[in-house]
Amino acid sequence: MKKRNTVNLNNARTHEQRAVMKDIVAKGVCPFCPEELTQFHKKPIIKEGDFWILTENQWPYKNTQVHLLAILKKHGETLIDLPEGAGEELIELFKWAEKKYRITGGGFAMRFGDISINGATVRHLHAQIIFPKQGDEPPRFYVGSRREKEIS
Repeated sequence: MKKRNTVNLNNARTHEQRAVMKDIVAKGVCPFCPEELTQFHKKPIIKEGDFWILTENQWPYKNTQVHLLAILKKHGETLIDLPEGAGEELIELFKWAEKKYRITGGGFAMRFGDISINGATVRHLHAQIIFPKQGDEPPRFYVGSRREKEIS
């Protein structure tokens, strides 16, 4: 039986990201599960909790000063998969990041569920905190399938 893809190539934003994702598809693994993370994600882990690891986004959105990912340590795909206490820890990590990186305004978001619907590149639950550059076009966080390709 063929495994379902853990990444959605249609949601890649750069050629480099798409190339890495093709390798992930070929290997049939989840790039955000702990045993695979360092094989595909080349940014260092900044902070680790019981439920989450915090790292830089390897392919940050355009026009961001800071773009971090909190990746659930246990494989999960929906909000129902979040362990008790994971939500509270996520907020604590983002509060820590807000202070450490002097984020004076921004946003955080999480997609969940089917990656053919939600617009994510990776099926594994992860959340993002974004501090936009000032004076530029704002970063775009998509929820849902993209109609236009923005590969750069």
